[in-house]
Amino acid sequence: MAKLIVVTRDGTEHVIEGDTGLTVMENIRDNGFDELLALCGGCCSCATCHVHVDPAFADLLPKLGEDENDLLDSTSDRTATSRLSCQLPFSADMDGLRVTIAAED
Repeated sequence: MAKLIVVTRDGTEHVIEGDTGLTVMENIRDNGFDELLALCGGCCSCATCHVHVDPAFADLLPKLGEDENDLLDSTSDRTATSRLSCQLPFSADMDGLRVTIAAED
């Protein structure tokens, strides 16, 4: 398993063992982080799994899709590193990926 670093809204950093068969959202949710609501369950139909991704991993991420881009436009905390964690398959290449859970809208 690869490490996934999750920073909660209060700035606390947590290191978890990520399952490479899941998305970043599923790994965060399955490890008990209640701040990440993921209300749609990963269908890319809400923005409640919004995270800020460490820019060092940008080249490993899939391209931002049109639906994801539209949903991120609806958030108040969007930055250049914003992604929906349900759209990010977690792979062994992402070992050490650091994401920060975005502010709640």
